[in-house]
Amino acid sequence: MRITVIGLGNMGAPMAANLAAAGHAVKGFDTAAPMPPGVSAAASAAEAVGEAEVVVTMLPNGAILRAVADQIIPAMTPGALLCDCSTVDVDSARAVADLARAAGLGALDAPVSGGIGGAQAGTLTFMVGGRPEDFTRMEPLFGIMGQKSVHCGDSGAGQAAKICNNMILGVTMIATCEAFGLADRLGLDRQKMFDVVSTSSGYSWSMNAYCPAPGVGPTSPADNGYKPGFAAELMLKDLTLARQAAESSGAETPMGAMARQLYEDFVQHQGGAGRDFSAMLTRFQTVPS
Repeated sequence: MRITVIGLGNMGAPMAANLAAAGHAVKGFDTAAPMPPGVSAAASAAEAVGEAEVVVTMLPNGAILRAVADQIIPAMTPGALLCDCSTVDVDSARAVADLARAAGLGALDAPVSGGIGGAQAGTLTFMVGGRPEDFTRMEPLFGIMGQKSVHCGDSGAGQAAKICNNMILGVTMIATCEAFGLADRLGLDRQKMFDVVSTSSGYSWSMNAYCPAPGVGPTSPADNGYKPGFAAELMLKDLTLARQAAESSGAETPMGAMARQLYEDFVQHQGGAGRDFSAMLTRFQTVPS
């Protein structure tokens, strides 16, 4: 299949490389990043999509997605499929889908979960919004780039699922970090804390699979100096999207709002910029790990 990937950063590059390794003809475009193995370069976004059957985008935000969509949709072949894997606001996802459909294209919003490691290993989870027939067309490619894809509903439903999922993640990571901070104050050994909580009612993904305490539980960014698997800035971005979605829909999300404020303070004033989101533990840490 002829595939174009636009946006070859930490996530887009390994996704493109995995598609190429599976035998697809993959063309790429990025304003700065180098081409990953097996991917041929295009001089512009419009040039990259001209012959593509499927176009995958992985972009920083909704404004950039809309700008790129304005460039590439007129250049795409009618009948081709535009699959956006960025994490953006629901309104942008729906607006781009409407433009694509008006041009005779298929359209999906398919944000991912799994971080850089999941993109490299091909174990991402895709949360997908769009027409069922478009999801069916894309499903084999999701199977190359990830381990699971869920059709969540019509356009925008994938973004809605991602926003809700990551609001839960942000809140539970803060609670996990607070609990380790309290355990430190009480003189409780961190390994003993993990042994109890990971098999008790405090069980969560943040504790069991991505423990923020170095040397405790499975290997995580905490064991690598908090080098980002999922940067604190990205968690702040997702919590901001959740706040915007709550405001526009009239939903009450006080915990999500508080988590967003804590991550904003952490990124902007407490040394969290450039670190993994689990480095939030350092905000509550009172004794050496």
